[in-house]
Amino acid sequence: MDIESIEYPRYLLCKEIFMALDFRSLLAEHIPDGGRGARPRRGKYDFAVAYPDPASLPHDKIMECLSEALSETGDDLAVYPHPQGNTPLREYVADKIKRERDINATADDIILGNGSGQPIDMISAILVNPGDVVITDEWVYGGTLNTLRRHSADIRGVSADEEGMDPDALNFEISKAIQEGKRPKYVYLIATFQNPQGFTITRRRREQLLEVTHRHGVPILEDDCYADNRYGGDQVTSMYNLDDQNSVMYVGSFSKIIAPGMSLGYMTGPDEVLDRAMTVKSGRISEFTAMAVEKYARRYLDAHVEEINNIQRVKRDAMLASLGENFGTGAEWSDPDGGLYIWMKLNDDADMVSLSSKALEEIDVGFHPGTNYSPDGASGRNYIRLCYGYNQPEEIEEGIGKLGAFLAKEGALKS
Repeated sequence: MDIESIEYPRYLLCKEIFMALDFRSLLAEHIPDGGRGARPRRGKYDFAVAYPDPASLPHDKIMECLSEALSETGDDLAVYPHPQGNTPLREYVADKIKRERDINATADDIILGNGSGQPIDMISAILVNPGDVVITDEWVYGGTLNTLRRHSADIRGVSADEEGMDPDALNFEISKAIQEGKRPKYVYLIATFQNPQGFTITRRRREQLLEVTHRHGVPILEDDCYADNRYGGDQVTSMYNLDDQNSVMYVGSFSKIIAPGMSLGYMTGPDEVLDRAMTVKSGRISEFTAMAVEKYARRYLDAHVEEINNIQRVKRDAMLASLGENFGTGAEWSDPDGGLYIWMKLNDDADMVSLSSKALEEIDVGFHPGTNYSPDGASGRNYIRLCYGYNQPEEIEEGIGKLGAFLAKEGALKS
């Protein structure tokens, strides 16, 4: 039969009544709503996101190291790299975390990822079933919260004081979940320079938290991505090192000490976790990035970290001083020894969600409301997170001055 002679029903040929497929009916129910949208406008005084000082980015040295790596091992780009990531860089990471965080690991124990976010996602993928309990701080990094929501976790926040998460509150929350038949899959902790609260968990408190999790048979996921950003205080050993029951999973990152745009992190942990994580690992990190970072890290990283910490220390001090001058007793805020954030509590009735948009429009100041860091996505409307990484000290002082006057006018400060 000649296919061209077949007469198709007219409705199959009529474009006017053609109906496009509605994908909304097909979307997975466990994925939160979102969208592409326009890129959010950044304020002149950008205290919202954790960008480093642009002047501190080591462009020339990274290009030097990439050029050298390409001349030495560029032919390796003709084949896919090791599934766990660039081997020389994994060897460097193993040396680094042994030297600085007291973690015994070899290159075989390291998996590279896109920032620390991909390892956290991989760990969640292999441990968390829909409805499983994961415990975090009462206020915690929004990126991890979004990851846990994608995995349909039951996220439960635990309060903290200046020493870190409250072990009694953690014990209560774990016991409650177990009574419900939902033993938590893990406790997520940013133990050093917590985001957004800024505290570092003391060694004594780390040991207390481990005692609680050991008693209940619950692992810890230690996110150590800010450990290098220290401006004062004493270094505290990693929870991974303090653990004697093979119950801690560890992730770290180069993003905050080299460049966020390079998005390079790593993980280690128990063999069972590493083996299973490789089954859900999606894609490989850029071999260009890995080769450049490995060369750069061995040659320049220690000096670069010292340099950027000196820069960030000045910025932190500028923000703290300006907060004291412009806010007085009208707010409470953290005083971190490192990291990039200051956590602030305003008047109990303040709605910083709506005021964040208004401040950006009226005074060109950006900040994040506390709801971004709440497990329930609604609490913390009277809190904000301020980042001092991007602007110069004089801009920080000017921006905090504008913010103080604006919040006073809006009635957001404590009386």
